[in-house]
Formats: sequence, C-alpha cells, structure tokens
Amino acid sequence: MELFYVLMFGALTVVVAALELSKTGKDRMNTSSAFNAFKNNYILVYSLMMAGDWLQGPYVYYLYSQYGFGKGDIGQLFIAGFGSSMLFGTIVGSLADKQGRKRACVTYCIAYILSCITKHSPEYKVLMLGRILGGIATSLLFSAFESWLVAEHNKRGFEQQWLSITFSKAIFLGNGLVAIVSGLFGNLLVDTLGFGPVSPFDAAACFLAIGMAIIMSSWSENYGDPSENKDLLAQFKAAAVAIASDEKIALLGAIQSLFEGSMYTFVFLWTPALSPNEEEIPHGFIFATFMLASMLGSSIASRLLARSSPKVESYMQIVFVISSASLLLPILTNVVFLIAPSKVKGGSISFSGCILVVGFCAFEACVGIFWPSMMKMRSQYIPEEARSTIMNFFRIPLNIFVCVVLYNVDAFPMTVMFGMCSIFLFVAAVLQRRLMMIAESQKPKPQDWTALERTTEAEPLHI
Repeated sequence: MELFYVLMFGALTVVVAALELSKTGKDRMNTSSAFNAFKNNYILVYSLMMAGDWLQGPYVYYLYSQYGFGKGDIGQLFIAGFGSSMLFGTIVGSLADKQGRKRACVTYCIAYILSCITKHSPEYKVLMLGRILGGIATSLLFSAFESWLVAEHNKRGFEQQWLSITFSKAIFLGNGLVAIVSGLFGNLLVDTLGFGPVSPFDAAACFLAIGMAIIMSSWSENYGDPSENKDLLAQFKAAAVAIASDEKIALLGAIQSLFEGSMYTFVFLWTPALSPNEEEIPHGFIFATFMLASMLGSSIASRLLARSSPKVESYMQIVFVISSASLLLPILTNVVFLIAPSKVKGGSISFSGCILVVGFCAFEACVGIFWPSMMKMRSQYIPEEARSTIMNFFRIPLNIFVCVVLYNVDAFPMTVMFGMCSIFLFVAAVLQRRLMMIAESQKPKPQDWTALERTTEAEPLHI
C-alpha cells in the first residue's frame, strides 16, 4: 500500500482525536439520563443501518466491473437505483407518514437485505432488480429514520436543542467511525481474506438484520398525518403546497438537492478519477480515509451546533464554497497545471493523484458538516405532519440530476462532470445566503398544516 495513503489516514486520525479530546463545556450540553438512553438506542440502530450501507459503497462499482460490465452499463445500473428512488421515494415517504415510521424503517431493512442477495448473480437483470430495491431502501434511509427520531424526540418532551446532539453524534459515528470500520472491514474481507467483492454485501445483510431486530423490539410507532381517511394524492398535494408556500422550505429542498446530487455523482466518479489507467488502488482504505475526513467534519459541526453563534444558516455558506472549490481540483490538475496522471498500471500514485486525494478529503469533511447541519435546519422548517413526504420530494430533483449525469457518463469527460458538480455547489452557497437573509428577517413560524389541507381540498393545485 502506498505510504501516502497511510500518512493521510494517520494525519486525519490525529486531527479528529485532537478535536474530540479538546472539547470544553461550551461544546457540550447538559442532558437527562432518559434522553441519553433514547439517544444511544437510536445511534446504535442508525450505526447498524449505516454499516449495512457503507459496507456496500466501495465495492459496488468494482463488483460490477468484475462481472465484466463497462462504464456505460454500470452507469445504467446506477441510474436504475437513483431512478427507483425518484419514482418510489415520495410514495414510500408518504406511506411512512401515514402507516408509521417504524414500519418504514423495517421495510428499509428488508428491501436492502434483498438488494444485497441479488449481488451474488452476474445476470444484468438480477443486478438491475437489486438496484431498484436499493433505490427504494435509500429513500427510506434518508427520510423515515430522521422522521421517526424527530417525532419521538418531541413526543417524549425532550428539549428541542438536544436534537442537534443526536444528529451530530449519529453522523459522527454512523457516517464517520462506522464508515471507516466498514471500509477497513470490507478491505479485509475482499483483499486480505480473499472472500471476493461480493462478501461485503453479505456482511451488510447481517448488520441490517441485527438492526431490524432491535427496531422491532425496542421502538414505538409514530405517525405524521393523523387523519385516517386522507389518501396519498391529498397528502402529496398538501406537501407540495407546503413547499410552494414557504420559501424557506423550497430553498432548503433546492440546497439539499444540489449538494446531495453532487455528492452522489462524486461517489460514482472518485474511483475512475483516482485510477484513470486502471491502477490498482486500495478501495477500502481510501474509502475509510474519506470517511475519516467526514468524521472530522461532523466533529466540527457538533461544536458549531452546540453554540448559539454562528448560526447554521451562516456557516453553511462557507461549507458550500469550500466543497465547490474542492471538486474543481480534477480540472485544475489536468487543465491549468497540466499534471498528467501515471500511465503505468499498478504504478505509484502520481502527484496529481495526491492532490486529488487531499481535495476529495476536503469535500468529505464538508459532507460531514452538511449532514447534521441540514438535519438541524429540516427540524426547524419542515412541518412534522408530512416530514417524510416532503423530504422525499426534495430527493426528486437530485435523483433526476444524478440520472442525467450518469446516463451521459460516456459522453462527457470526468472534468466536465466535476465542473458541473462544482457549479451546483456554488449555486447552493448562493441559495444558502438567501435562506440566511430570510431567517434573519423573520422568526420561524410553524406551518398551519390544517389550513394547508383545507387549501388542497378546496382548490386545484397550481405550482
């Protein structure tokens, strides 16, 4: 393994450890034992769910390539996943609000376990089915769990500010430490023990099954819309009116779509970007390094969220600008500095490769700050009654964006795709500034959900 990768991992480890150990009373909140028990239960479940997801991440592209599929075919498989999330995401989100968030979380486990099982087949149609199931599961992962948490937190009467503790801890562990261990564990299964690229998916299914058992035994059910006779179409309309009538919610959705769309495109691009000539790279170890950078970001976010200043709407502008600049590096190294990558397969990492790894780590640090900060803003601005529905509405444009990019993956060079992502992230910074200005000019007002329902029942929807 290249010494550079080891040095990057070691340096990030030292920085993260220093940040965590240097926390003072200003960076912490005093909470109750009941809340701590609730928080730890959720974080355990969330960490198991994320382990099931992260174990698959580094090896999806690699597994498909080992089955003999080219970049175009792999792009179509990725499109199937994002397209499935786009088509079914809003439906499953609405069902989660109406039928119960706990049931939706269990459904996530079942769908993702079935998706993992399909990875054993080299048949394209079976793999396509797995991607569709994975897309449905992804919609639930990023809506149902957060919706259950917020509703249960409020139902139990905990302080609203304590939500940021759960958010930051969940991201620090679930999207940080668990992701790192998952990357190293995947590397152990595939490279060290030689179990093959499908073995991380089997391990993921096991973790998902354990998490499902904990959910079924320890979680209570909660719902969004309390009405018993309201159909899905009326629920969609009410959610759409909520987005259209409140600029803060609309801006939040646009920001989330732009950032997550760029992030998911990056997931597809980082492997070919670091191995343009099919160089042998330690996928699991690099992935673990990225997740350590994300852990660094979530550690920074926990400090920021624990304080009254700066406001989340303010510092996120800087985060988006930095993330935009970091994804410009593939263009700068190839176009401005004319640094050519190594043409020797299996050779040493090139100087341009080192620059890209550093830049990609900076982007992952921004991702680590983004997740808990976005969760905090969503908890403030999105009405509880249709939280899952609205959150999955947000995912529609990001899935369209990713599908368009991946469908044209062979038509555009990687520098063009990285450039598009960089532009979208800069636009997100501009929209974030607009959101900050609105938030400063008026106090957040809770949505009158009953009024929205009456509006959708009395008038046709025009958006």
